[in-house]
Amino acid sequence: VQLQASGGGLVQAGGSLRLSCVASGTLSSSHAMAWYRQGPGEDRELVASIGGGRGTEYADSVKGRFTISRDRSKNTHDTLFLQMDSLKAEDTGVYYCNVGRPNSPDGYYPLRYWGNGTLVTVSS
Repeated sequence: VQLQASGGGLVQAGGSLRLSCVASGTLSSSHAMAWYRQGPGEDRELVASIGGGRGTEYADSVKGRFTISRDRSKNTHDTLFLQMDSLKAEDTGVYYCNVGRPNSPDGYYPLRYWGNGTLVTVSS
């Protein structure tokens, strides 16, 4: 599986961005997918996930502001989205998409498939 993320950029606080991640290769619809981010000098953190038998889940810091969604086009490839509204300076970082274990009721379990990362910079 190969993942290609895009959509990052520079935005003022309070603004919006929409990230996309196209997944090519053999990916089951039962696999979970997620967005992670890594801020300057910080560890990579889970922002939002979808699927894997748990629907959508969000980090507390982005609940009510971010929306994750997934589109499966004619069973050929998946596109993962992250709609980010009411952006804050602390949302700044490199955002990565990831494929997770299918049917994982205990929580999101990342597999080794990572996208290239797309930089989001929010100016205050």
